[in-house]
Amino acid sequence: AFSRRQALDPKPINLNGFLSGLQEFLQRTLGERIEVQTVGGAGLWQIEVDVNHLESTIVNLAINARDAMPNGGKLTIEATNVSADDDYSRSNPEVTAGQYVVISVSDTGSGMTPEVLNHAFEPFFTTKEPGHGTGLGLSQVYGFVKQSGGHVKIYSEVGEGTSIKMYFARYVGI
Repeated sequence: AFSRRQALDPKPINLNGFLSGLQEFLQRTLGERIEVQTVGGAGLWQIEVDVNHLESTIVNLAINARDAMPNGGKLTIEATNVSADDDYSRSNPEVTAGQYVVISVSDTGSGMTPEVLNHAFEPFFTTKEPGHGTGLGLSQVYGFVKQSGGHVKIYSEVGEGTSIKMYFARYVGI
């Protein structure tokens, strides 16, 4: 994924239905100590994305979140419509002005230091013990989002948690 060579099969999707279907699966996967909440919204725009890869991406982020909350916590997956204006694009050059749906995966875990945050998307970078992670998860997330024409940002504070925001262009049809 991070080398941008995987084959994707993008299709327009209704994220409200997608997220509600994912919640039960994630709850079973992550265990009872993690409270999983998915939040959609009325009027949520469609995006065009490979559904299987989007699901793998969110599961990957959810497992990272679980690992950052060894004593339990809350995982929130939320989709919201966002319009990025020219000012936002100037301060975030990788995001062109336009309409996006942002999928946020947020946890109440241990968070990341600024040093870890600077390397988080690098292939093979990991803070996990040997045998407990390859360091490929976040680089695969990055590769998938970029290959889908989107953008991804990480917000994190030590002791407060992490939020990963994936921006996908609004699908307007043909």
